[in-house]
Amino acid sequence: MPEPLKLKLADAQATDTCGRALARALPLGSLCIWLTGELGAGKTTLVRGLLRGLGHRARVPSPTYTLVEPYALKRGEVIHTDLYRLQSPSEAGALALDEYLDAGAMLLIEWPERGAQQIPAADLRIHLNVTADGRSVELSGDTALGWRLLTDHFKFPL
Repeated sequence: MPEPLKLKLADAQATDTCGRALARALPLGSLCIWLTGELGAGKTTLVRGLLRGLGHRARVPSPTYTLVEPYALKRGEVIHTDLYRLQSPSEAGALALDEYLDAGAMLLIEWPERGAQQIPAADLRIHLNVTADGRSVELSGDTALGWRLLTDHFKFPL
């Protein structure tokens, strides 16, 4: 597999822009994206940019308390989930995230490590870090589709 793509993000606006760039590269449909990183690293900010890039114009709340936020877009459905508050992986299994994927939705999963083997495997992994001068993001594909999207279609900055 290729090396992960590593980018520096100066601020929240750059993180949003990275999300918008991802939106241009991603087809809507059965695609699972894992977002990892410490609290405050910008996972939800990146998702907001991605959703805006896909055409969503309304508010994008963090799903920390609701666990699942669905978005019906013109091009398809996106499911944004945050597993931070889960106490055990079995709780992730109860969310039946694989059913969304089977129905053709794009899944955006924050804190996937809390779901262990109870959530769908990632096509694309996005890891955000807080750095002394902003943030950094590392993007990698876990499937051939994930790598193809990054290497053939992702262009940053816009």
